[in-house]
Amino acid sequence: MKKLHLLPALFLAFCLWSCTDKCEETRTYRRYVPVAIALADLRQSIKTLDIRSLINPGKIYVKDNYLFINEVKQGIHVFDNSNPASPRAISFIKISGNTDIAVKGNILYADNYTDIVALNISNPLNIKEVGRVEIAFMSGVIDGGYWSYNAQNNSIFDQQYEYVTETVKSKVSCEDGNPIWGNWQSVSGGINFATSTSSSASAPTTTGQAGSMARFALYDNYLYTVSQSSLQLFDIKSLEKPIKGKTINMGWGIETIFPYKDKLFIGSTTGMFIYDNKNPEAPTQLSVFQHAMSCDPVVVNDNRAYVTLRSGTTCNRGLNQLDIIDITNLRNPTLIKSYPMQNPHGLGIDFPNVFLCEGKQGLKSLDVRSDFDVKQLQHLTGMDAYDVILLKNNVLLMIGKDGLYQYDYSNAGQLKLLSTIPVKRLNI
Repeated sequence: MKKLHLLPALFLAFCLWSCTDKCEETRTYRRYVPVAIALADLRQSIKTLDIRSLINPGKIYVKDNYLFINEVKQGIHVFDNSNPASPRAISFIKISGNTDIAVKGNILYADNYTDIVALNISNPLNIKEVGRVEIAFMSGVIDGGYWSYNAQNNSIFDQQYEYVTETVKSKVSCEDGNPIWGNWQSVSGGINFATSTSSSASAPTTTGQAGSMARFALYDNYLYTVSQSSLQLFDIKSLEKPIKGKTINMGWGIETIFPYKDKLFIGSTTGMFIYDNKNPEAPTQLSVFQHAMSCDPVVVNDNRAYVTLRSGTTCNRGLNQLDIIDITNLRNPTLIKSYPMQNPHGLGIDFPNVFLCEGKQGLKSLDVRSDFDVKQLQHLTGMDAYDVILLKNNVLLMIGKDGLYQYDYSNAGQLKLLSTIPVKRLNI
């Protein structure tokens, strides 16, 4: 009983000590700053620069022996990838507001905030602008930030961020027992990255290959782009002079586009849209496969569509799974089976194998020859995996927050690392 009398005194002593103690914590976070960019300046910003390190990589694209890696909002890294075991940096194309890429012939199409720009890349050391579609887009979301076009002053309003490291000191409040940190706000941000198994990088081709996160697609004489709410067509019969064409409204939450034969498969946060593209200048909707709200890239092989659903920055109510969908009847796609995953992102297929990115959980190779008994062949961890491109020479390109990896996937159950292009970026 006597020991109990010591408790009030100990509590008082602790409180007095807390009131004079200084708490200290070091935190690194993103600080967003609003910026305005005049279109006149924007349209004069494109130029070829010396090589530089990857800092904040986005989507990837392959054309013949060239590898293009988007540097979010900044431009495009160009690599000679004729030897996947030793990719060689060639140049950097500065393009403000860039996130997506498509290449046909020697012409590269890229978004330049509101505009679509056509660049002649015959000489990767001296890339030249040859065409432009002005005000092709009115707004967009890049790297977690929203930008919009203001017609009154002919400017882009955007958000740029910088990494800030602060050490904060404060006395502990005896009234509530909680540290008082002042005006501090942690801002989290994800990287929106953006596959088909068409042409090999070792032989010249007409068009290149994008990943499953792509918002740009090429078919016949048209470039297709998807925004958050629409499918936009561009006539590229004259490769150097793209012309804005039809706009197809699709509702909100549109994310990715995957062309397969004469069909377009479009992923959204609520479902997969299937469009008949036999008439390339006027795609027509065949059906919609609806699912729970999730981020949704899709790839296709014959009469099967493979869709990953995940929770994430803009899809936080989503599931984490791989859906196999029967598209034998394109007007009535049906779910065959769902397989639970950890946090699936982009994927690529070279039947009977699917290679699936699991974000921070790495890369998985799957055997999908049986719809009802998908087998995991390998799970590589220790890297961030966002999207993949598969080449016919059995080379797999995988991009993530920490770099680009290339693997020989001749044996899908035992991927062999060929090379890496590291990212030099502050991780928070």
